[in-house]
Amino acid sequence: MKKKLIIFDLDGVLIDSLNNMKIALKNTEKKMAIKLNFSKYKKFIGLPFEMIMKNMGIKNNINLIKKNYIYFSDRELSSISIKKNELKKLQKLKKKYNLAVYTSKDRYRTKKILNKYNLFKCIVTSDDVLKGKPNPEGLVKILKKTSTKKQDCAYIGDTLFDYKTAKNAKIKYIHASWGYDKKINKVRSIIKIKNFLNISDYLEGKKL
Repeated sequence: MKKKLIIFDLDGVLIDSLNNMKIALKNTEKKMAIKLNFSKYKKFIGLPFEMIMKNMGIKNNINLIKKNYIYFSDRELSSISIKKNELKKLQKLKKKYNLAVYTSKDRYRTKKILNKYNLFKCIVTSDDVLKGKPNPEGLVKILKKTSTKKQDCAYIGDTLFDYKTAKNAKIKYIHASWGYDKKINKVRSIIKIKNFLNISDYLEGKKL
């Protein structure tokens, strides 16, 4: 019997990178002498960086802002990892399911964080798609690469943009309640989990 596929978002789901984002944005703001409000930035986490900037009202030098942001983020990247207890849960899941990642983070930083774990059959980043979230291109690409049917897949995210991406791809969405977007926790129609092992319970039809 072919394994089902679980696709994870990265930031807020597999790792807590909020402080890294804040430091990188603050240093970019200082270097470029521009105003980059982190409170505004947080509202759009989950979208590609370019879209976040546009939603913040930034119209000029977005590529340069991104270059500086990635540089400052990379300097602090060694402090980011999957927590040990969560890693054990993911290793248990890997025995039963294929695991993958779809993130709006760039390829370089994503691979730097995840390559040491040997957990994921497929990783797709913002550099691997023409259209970022909430366009379903990234999820569709993973389904194709892993030869998985839509009904045999679920996407684990933590923002409204992740939910919309899964909906547009017509695959199951499961909300990581520990993530960055707490508002979705109030939406009853969305399946929510408290830890990674709850994913298995849901996919096997058990009550959460």
